[in-house]
Amino acid sequence: MSNSRKFFESLTGAGKSIAVLTSGGDAQGMNAAVRAVVRMGIYVGAKVYFIHEGYQGMVDGGDNIQEANWESVSSMLQVGGTVIGSARCAEFRAREGRLRAACHLVQRGITNLCVIGGDGSLTGANLFREEWSGLLQELVQSGRIDERSAECNSVLHIVGMVGSIDNDFCGTDMTIGTDSALHRIIEVVDAIMTTAQSHQRTFVLEVMGRHCGYLALVSALACGADWVFIPEMPPTDGWEEQMCQKLSENRADKKRLNIIIVAEGAINSSNKPISAGYIKDLVVRCLGLDTRVTILGHVQRGGTPSAFDRILASRMGVEAVLALLEACPGTPACVVSLCGNQAVRLPLMECVQMTQEVQKAMDEKRFDDAVRLRGRSFENNLNTYKLLSHRKADAELPHAEENGGEQEEGPHDGPFTVAVLNVGAPAAGMNAAVRSAVRVGITEGHRMMAVHDGFEGFAKGQIKEMGWGDVGGWTGQGGSLLGTKRTLPAKHIDKIAEQMRIHGINALLVIGGFEAFEALLQLVDARWRHRELCVPLCMLPATISNNVPGTDLSIGADTSLNAIVQTCDRIKQSASGTKRRVFIIETMGGYCGYLASVGGLAAGADAAYIYEEPFDIRDLQSNVEHLREKMKTTIQRGLILRNENYNDRNENSSENYTTDFIYQLYSEEGKGVFDCRKNVLGHMQQGGAPSPFDRNFGTKIAAKAVQWLSKRLKDFYREGRVFANTDDSACLLGMRRRALVFQPVTQLKEETDFVHRIPKEQWWLKLRPLMKILAKYKTSYDITDSGQLEHVTRPRARDTEIAITI
Repeated sequence: MSNSRKFFESLTGAGKSIAVLTSGGDAQGMNAAVRAVVRMGIYVGAKVYFIHEGYQGMVDGGDNIQEANWESVSSMLQVGGTVIGSARCAEFRAREGRLRAACHLVQRGITNLCVIGGDGSLTGANLFREEWSGLLQELVQSGRIDERSAECNSVLHIVGMVGSIDNDFCGTDMTIGTDSALHRIIEVVDAIMTTAQSHQRTFVLEVMGRHCGYLALVSALACGADWVFIPEMPPTDGWEEQMCQKLSENRADKKRLNIIIVAEGAINSSNKPISAGYIKDLVVRCLGLDTRVTILGHVQRGGTPSAFDRILASRMGVEAVLALLEACPGTPACVVSLCGNQAVRLPLMECVQMTQEVQKAMDEKRFDDAVRLRGRSFENNLNTYKLLSHRKADAELPHAEENGGEQEEGPHDGPFTVAVLNVGAPAAGMNAAVRSAVRVGITEGHRMMAVHDGFEGFAKGQIKEMGWGDVGGWTGQGGSLLGTKRTLPAKHIDKIAEQMRIHGINALLVIGGFEAFEALLQLVDARWRHRELCVPLCMLPATISNNVPGTDLSIGADTSLNAIVQTCDRIKQSASGTKRRVFIIETMGGYCGYLASVGGLAAGADAAYIYEEPFDIRDLQSNVEHLREKMKTTIQRGLILRNENYNDRNENSSENYTTDFIYQLYSEEGKGVFDCRKNVLGHMQQGGAPSPFDRNFGTKIAAKAVQWLSKRLKDFYREGRVFANTDDSACLLGMRRRALVFQPVTQLKEETDFVHRIPKEQWWLKLRPLMKILAKYKTSYDITDSGQLEHVTRPRARDTEIAITI
């Protein structure tokens, strides 16, 4: 790809008409996608049309196809389902139905179609595109359109976005609606766990997923379920006895409840259904446990979309319009999707064909192939669940005297000792990461130690061995159960080294934010003085501010974004009731504007003031004027976000631009047009139960980190001891675009602004123009990374690459 940058101002929608429709089952976030398509389309000068009731509306025409305006999609972002309606349409499956649909589009000059739905909806759209020229000829011959209309509308461009809570579409890591459905499931599971514990009950939960077990698998991973049934990986013969034995062992370990999650399409190895009722009867008959069944049903489709789904849908909607603007007659129908953290375009039919191959593999009982075809993310989720769900007997552990009497070499002819601790401010998902690290460590044969209260507790010897059961139920707990402090190790380094020696610690896993990054650098610097610190060191980023170098995302940031978005929704509702009101909301984040910017995009804010993008009084005045104009429309409310700690005394900013100052300026300048209120969100952004994303992200990266430490321990074990002092023995595990990467912390120093505690380059700054465009501000948008039509990667038989999106 060329190094020259490309901006979307070079694209124009003048003279073009774009229609957007939602089809198939509804999914939370569809409205955010519709909103983004409409506003981006209008922004570039195109006409944009709603097609109500999906393909049925296209076939029926009339008032079902209506031109949209900017205000048409106001207040849509936070609404679940699809406000333009969706319907199954048998008529569109027949050629006559498609002929009528083509006629209605040509009459309005619509040759660009954005379809939001599942694989059936997108397959129908592709067939419509392939038949387009033949349909036009038929319409001309029957006299329903003239030759000139056929010539002006000779090519139909199709771009798809996948809206499906099942996440059953190959080629994308996440479909619109999946994260919100996981929120609904986890909310129910968390509620059920308290009543199950009270009565020592077993609960069998049935979740959606007739052909795909993604929701069941990820919710099982996120809540630490005892057993999960999914169609892609049926249980082996004799599973009834194995499951009952595991449930019985858990009760023997004084666990007061059991959770079993079943996908509605769960099958056994003979492709026969496994129902929730059958599992309940089995548990009651074999174990006599008090067992209940809960079928979640359409609850999973309902409710407001999560922050993740709003951001995903907004990004995909804008990308879809760009793809339509760049399309030429030979461009195949494409799907805009998410790979890791990057938006990509993939040929629609390649994705559909691979999706159909999954079902074919299941029908033919090639279940390993089905799992691989589902993609990296699904396969990694399944492997992580297997790793964490089964507690190995002592005889099965790597350090046991097995394998023909040979014993794996290690310190003192026994297991390695790995310590885990939390550093910095608490972040939701830390406990899920600790649980995962402890259990994977035990499975790998290590002795796992937990350090309480960060490096302060380390220096005092607050170190305790953790067993498998000690971390039971931790995934859904917010905050830090180990305790966490901001104290850095430098001033306690001698005592920390002494505790490392006393406890025989061979490796260290540090989970935390910017303080954890600084701590690892200090430990590396002290290695020359203390041999005890010459051990493998790994850091997992966990901070709501998402300000750690070397990673696009941090554990805890998603939970915090959801807290911000939920509060903003309520505030917008309040403002809508009173009319002509602007709210100034202060978020956390220090000098990092991630929460303010991405929260602003997810909440539909008018502006977000951050350190990384300096502003002055003229910008403030311009924003006030923008809001004055907005109050003349039907959207009579405003939302402004600002991240804390913008009081930096340098030439690019002023200590005077505080939340109070902005509030007073808006109040004064808006007099007679709007009034102003302010809200400081504070520590509510740090609290609460972790989101499904943070539970899953923390669980998966901790598992990967412990496996990396295991390999490093073996690599650095020489002459009866571990000795590691190379740069690559102290790493941060971060998400970079499409993959998880271990990066030496010493190399990341160059990428870091230590004064302001942020990375020098931050990927999310590219999302800020989206917020401005969707709020009707003129701006520049870098689309250098867009426009690359890729091909679906067929998974290899042994593909170890990891996808970190849930």
